[in-house]
Amino acid sequence: MRVSDIDDSRAATNALLAAAREAQWRPHAVARFLGQATERSARQAARRPRALAELTALHCLLLPLTRNRQDRRWVTASWTLGALHLGLLERRDRLSAADALTLIRGNLPATSVGSSRFSGVLAIASDLADGHLARRQSTDSPFGDYADTFADAAFWTWLALRHEPSSTVRAAAIAAWAAPVVAVTAVALVRGAMPERPRPALLRPAAVMQGVVALRHLLRR
Repeated sequence: MRVSDIDDSRAATNALLAAAREAQWRPHAVARFLGQATERSARQAARRPRALAELTALHCLLLPLTRNRQDRRWVTASWTLGALHLGLLERRDRLSAADALTLIRGNLPATSVGSSRFSGVLAIASDLADGHLARRQSTDSPFGDYADTFADAAFWTWLALRHEPSSTVRAAAIAAWAAPVVAVTAVALVRGAMPERPRPALLRPAAVMQGVVALRHLLRR
């Protein structure tokens, strides 16, 4: 069976990673990995035309809110990543309201809203809202889970690096959001399989950092 025919996204990704790892990530193995991953992503997107249309419409609505070419590239990159990972919707064929809120949060840095004093508060509110909607509507999926992780990493790292004057807080932000994404990616490449994302039951350090960064940004003149 070809990897592109495997229905479970995690199993398909693990199969691709394992094959590349066995080939020691040589150039031909990397090229094969990228080619097969892109082919599978295209197949999965074609099987979900409604989700692809919703994803495209959402990002088209965000484009007028951008300020320059760099912001438009951010939105384009967000669309590309979303389209390549529609297979993570699994049995769903459309985006949920929670998914839309997550994608909007991830694109806040590309809009004028991102630089406002209230952007951190809005990001926290959207994070709480999309989690509530996902649980209430039973729309949890690997797509929403990974989109939430990357949206948080993108927005909070950007906000800290762009607007936080304290080098200590900036370093803490990188440790809270960017470092885990890099670490999970490195583990996946070394092991040849995607690791489980840790889910602390009581206290999430990143959640505490959200409050710190958002409050400092809100109160800063």
